[in-house]
Amino acid sequence: MPKTYNDLYFQIRNELKDAGIEAYSQEARILLAAASSKDKAELMRDMNLYTSKELEEKVMGFLERRLSGEPLAYVAGAWEFYGLPMIVSPAVLIPRMDTEVLVDAALSYARLRSRRLRILDLCCGSGCIACAVASRLADVGVIAADISQPALEICRKNISLNKLSSKVVPVCFDATDWPSQRTGGFDMILSNPPYIPTAELQTLDSSVRNYEPMTALDGGEDGLDFYRAIIKHWTITLRPNGLMIFEVAEEQAAAVKQMLLDAEFVSVDSRFDTLGIERVVIGQWKNEF
Repeated sequence: MPKTYNDLYFQIRNELKDAGIEAYSQEARILLAAASSKDKAELMRDMNLYTSKELEEKVMGFLERRLSGEPLAYVAGAWEFYGLPMIVSPAVLIPRMDTEVLVDAALSYARLRSRRLRILDLCCGSGCIACAVASRLADVGVIAADISQPALEICRKNISLNKLSSKVVPVCFDATDWPSQRTGGFDMILSNPPYIPTAELQTLDSSVRNYEPMTALDGGEDGLDFYRAIIKHWTITLRPNGLMIFEVAEEQAAAVKQMLLDAEFVSVDSRFDTLGIERVVIGQWKNEF
């Protein structure tokens, strides 16, 4: 007998609950919406309609992947960041709420400027930071840069999905090397680089360790390799009064602040996340606003 969307929802919900998944109701809706290519509103509208055998098999496949430990975002193929839909795959990290603190900081400084801004998002991954910033600023040009071609392909899809092609351009840059002379200058450099110390990678939760790209997590012996490289190589692209804004791991803020001060940034500040962790470090180049 054919099942309705409501029947499938409760079946998925109960299996997730029995498996000990805390947000079982929300995850059931996300899996069913993803399998049926519907948004939340469309799914709620169609809950009493009958589904097909093909859809039932597809969503059961999604459920099996989720129950095996695969992150929900990768199973669904999409996640939300700063109110925007973002396509994700194992080629990129799953966007996290912590990173919204970086976007908030960038926007608060950007709104103090009266002219068109040029912004670089280094180690852009999915492009979530670049897209979020571009979506909230009327007059901006954003370069979304990564060394990973698979990541840049996801980034391109997200730029298109969010209709930001006129504001965001994806490019292949190596954050650990010198920029080309053709790169030009930037008012802001934003980066959520790899920052997990190499020795700690194997201690990460299995949902991260077994699925998310290690190259996007491995920050070297002390987790700070990318901060050193970006400050060393990319400061020359900052315009007067330009900002370098980093996301950092817990207990890394002091070290990154000192790196910026040693590189002669004239003002260094930070922002805290909702758990009170010093999550974002901001360095201002040369003169005050």
